[in-house]
Amino acid sequence: YRTTDLNYNVARVGKELRDQLMSYKFNVIHDTTYHDYPAYSGSYERSMNTVNQILANNNSDVIIDIHRDAIGDYSYAPTVKINGEKVAQILFVIGTNDGGGKHPNWKNNLKFAIKDQEKGNEMYPGLFRAINLRSATFNQKISNAASIIEVGATGNTLEEAEASMKYLAD
Repeated sequence: YRTTDLNYNVARVGKELRDQLMSYKFNVIHDTTYHDYPAYSGSYERSMNTVNQILANNNSDVIIDIHRDAIGDYSYAPTVKINGEKVAQILFVIGTNDGGGKHPNWKNNLKFAIKDQEKGNEMYPGLFRAINLRSATFNQKISNAASIIEVGATGNTLEEAEASMKYLAD
């Protein structure tokens, strides 16, 4: 369930989201820099540097960090059927300032996630799982519309995760 091969990890799911959003004429930058390999320690600091470099030349509030629910086995695979297709469910993870870090934008990030989730579940019932509020900032403090989006879990297939991106983009 872990690989550095961009054809088989969440970077591929991010590519699918990018392609779907671009089909709606959104400008999208999809960065595939490894921040958690070879070590998890310091990965958020490294990813913050990457995002800051991108934002230095590109103005945007919407920042999406694609993940999957990293349960260490294949027993959990949250799915929903949409238009007869089995797709991975999506979960917003929103950091707060409860962990002691300064995070002045967390309520705006939460409002963004709630609005997206409500519309998505209206259009495609069951696409989204309940929003997960966490006591960490996850680099979301740099934007008013930043979130971690977990696409399925380790038990979901790559095809299920990719399929859900067309519904998220819509």
